[in-house]
Amino acid sequence: MKKIFALSDLHLSFQVDKPMNVFGKSWDGYEERIFSDWNSKLDDNDIGVIAGDISWAMNMNEAQKDFEFLKKLKGKKIIVRGNHDYWWKSISRIREELGPNVYVLQNDAVRLVKGDTGIVFAGTRGWRIPEKHHTQKQEDKKILDREVIRFDLALKDARSKLQQNDKLVAVLHFPPFNFARDSSAFTDLCEKYGVHVCVYGHLHGRVPREGLVTERNGVKYYLTSCDLLEHKVIQIGM
Repeated sequence: MKKIFALSDLHLSFQVDKPMNVFGKSWDGYEERIFSDWNSKLDDNDIGVIAGDISWAMNMNEAQKDFEFLKKLKGKKIIVRGNHDYWWKSISRIREELGPNVYVLQNDAVRLVKGDTGIVFAGTRGWRIPEKHHTQKQEDKKILDREVIRFDLALKDARSKLQQNDKLVAVLHFPPFNFARDSSAFTDLCEKYGVHVCVYGHLHGRVPREGLVTERNGVKYYLTSCDLLEHKVIQIGM
């Protein structure tokens, strides 16, 4: 039976000068640590979810070595765009470059089989959810509203692919709620469409370990930023 793992915010930079250890020694040699841990836990039948911020490259040419890294990771990979994935432009070219074992989600969904059960993955980037007592900038509201529409489109596509007894996994780069974990349009859509698990990233720094996996209203949320997980994949429980 396939297993599902996740790890986001890889921030690969094999062709650009963006060393992550400027943010602390915990990032020393992180690429090798990710590669070793990932390939020791997954086999080619497993599924690995990467919830955005994959590469620091500014264009596809600068991302080639980062793509080679992705291709060498075992299993089938599910990816969505992060806010730092500036190279992410032509979805058709990205899919062509990454090949058949990397499923590139952009406001849509894909169904993979896990034993006798299908898993449908639906994804988009998302955006910042306003914090309490903070005024949201108009530009942020505009982007957020657009991303909510895109998430709805992805989940509608997922619904069209769901078969009996399938599980639904949502993938976002940005957290679907604010730091207070208030309800949002994203959590409302997760509940409306019957999402079982939502995988997200983006957050770095100090996040309590108990905050990495939370459950609310029947949806389990996994925060998977690689530095918070010590650059080790987390297995997603279904």
